[in-house]
Amino acid sequence: MNAVIRALAITFVIIFCITGMFVATGSSAQKGSESKGRYYFRQNCKQCHAKGATGGEITPLNKTQAQWKSYFASGKHAHGREVLTKHMSEDQLRDVAAFLDAHASDSLQPETCGK
Repeated sequence: MNAVIRALAITFVIIFCITGMFVATGSSAQKGSESKGRYYFRQNCKQCHAKGATGGEITPLNKTQAQWKSYFASGKHAHGREVLTKHMSEDQLRDVAAFLDAHASDSLQPETCGK
């Protein structure tokens, strides 16, 4: 009986560890890179969203974290007239979303993206 309980306990620990690895791997892959996002934002978004540009100035401070999440969840750009993937790949968009979220107006490190 003692051996059966020990075998069950070991089995549960192994299952827990394997499940934890898959969850950790999946969530880190979905998060995006803040530093890459800053780069992509400067390279792609600032062309139209700098001060005085046609799209109006946009910085991380323009929205709260919830507003940025909602924006990227919608997948729309230009007031819903085009899809975001027209301008960047999904991986790049994930990185930009991580950057904007990390520096949104209500984040722990609010900031603009610089020049």
